[in-house]
Amino acid sequence: MSTHETGNADDAPAAGVPPPLPISRPPPLPGPARTPWFRSPPIVIGLLAIGLAAGLTLVVSGTFGTLSKRATSSPSDIPPGGGEEVSESGVTHRQDKISRGPWSIHVARVDRTRKDLTFHAPIATAKILGVNRISEQADAIPPALGRPLAGVNGDFYERDSHTYAGDPRGLQIVNGELVSDPSTVCVWFDAAGDPHVDEVKGDFKVTWPDGRTTVFGLNEQRRPNMVVLYTPTYGASTRATGGRDLILEKEGSGPWLPLQAGETYRGRVREVKGSADTRLADDLMVLSLGPTLLANLPEVAPGVVLEISTATTPALKGVKTALGGGPTLIKNGRLFSATTPASGGGGYSERSKYERHPRSAVGWNDSSLFLVTVDGRQPGFSVGMTLAELADYMVKLGCTEGMNLDGGVSAAMWMNGRIVSDPCQGERPVANSLFVLRKPDAP
Repeated sequence: MSTHETGNADDAPAAGVPPPLPISRPPPLPGPARTPWFRSPPIVIGLLAIGLAAGLTLVVSGTFGTLSKRATSSPSDIPPGGGEEVSESGVTHRQDKISRGPWSIHVARVDRTRKDLTFHAPIATAKILGVNRISEQADAIPPALGRPLAGVNGDFYERDSHTYAGDPRGLQIVNGELVSDPSTVCVWFDAAGDPHVDEVKGDFKVTWPDGRTTVFGLNEQRRPNMVVLYTPTYGASTRATGGRDLILEKEGSGPWLPLQAGETYRGRVREVKGSADTRLADDLMVLSLGPTLLANLPEVAPGVVLEISTATTPALKGVKTALGGGPTLIKNGRLFSATTPASGGGGYSERSKYERHPRSAVGWNDSSLFLVTVDGRQPGFSVGMTLAELADYMVKLGCTEGMNLDGGVSAAMWMNGRIVSDPCQGERPVANSLFVLRKPDAP
């Protein structure tokens, strides 16, 4: 746990100073005058040295801007709430340094009983396509949603393809808007602001005029054998080629944009066109059909009405904030404890779970929510954690539920206007993040 390092007190009398004389004895004869302590060069030099050392300790302790207490500890010495520094009312920060790794871990603890705090998962540049730094995402949060207090990087995302960079791997709901469909474990916050973690399944489908249905993806690269629905939040255009695009406008008085989970939409086909990087407009959606599917899909003409469903299991209707990630670290008291991959390997994404890397995670119990970032890939300072080590650490923090987020070069924690962790390659652009905000109407 983070504690101040202190030396032992020296209680011995100073050398050469005689013990006090008994009161019954007469006072001693006057001796030579004694030099005041503040005029004694050895004493003054000693005090200056002590002061300089103390000042240097404060400078080192304040490197990350919050004067977090730092000390080396073992995992069994980590009590919930130990060694914390108050960053904001309801939010505290600590840095744990554990010698066994060695590990450097930053923890932001959020008081769940506070009604003036809320959670928000922004996307970079306010669009699916594109990446930027967490600090830039914090600066871009609309004041109407609240003031950011602490945040970490979010979901895994497309980073290898420049054309589709920034596309989150899993579910994302931003201030109630469904921007990315689920495919992995997710964390979401219900209407009361309570967090949940589970695997979410999307039952997204379009119903054609003849009653047939087709599953679609949302705001992602449309491959030849896919149907994808695009909203204006995706970017300037679909970036798809080949196949066929159905440009949809609102039909009737039902819901429309921004898209939300658990709703049914009616869209009238305004135009049918060959897929060629169709431009996205603010009040329209585009249903893009892959070329290998066209033979098995009904022909539609302008004026036809389609039904679009965004149902999920579990139901997420009304959810304001949700973010994908994974795997689950703690669920119903069970920890991610595997230390070796299953037979067959599974590639880097599977192997990396059992290797030490920089990590970010979110976890909670009945009273607190924890944002956690583990520094890594820095021998002698912090080597990163396996998922089993991270799960064990979070249990010792007091978490009863928790989920892993993106790690590696993406792992970073932001607080009070700056990155407080030590990213292995400095702060890097990412697709999204998870922030705790002070509500705008809070005092």
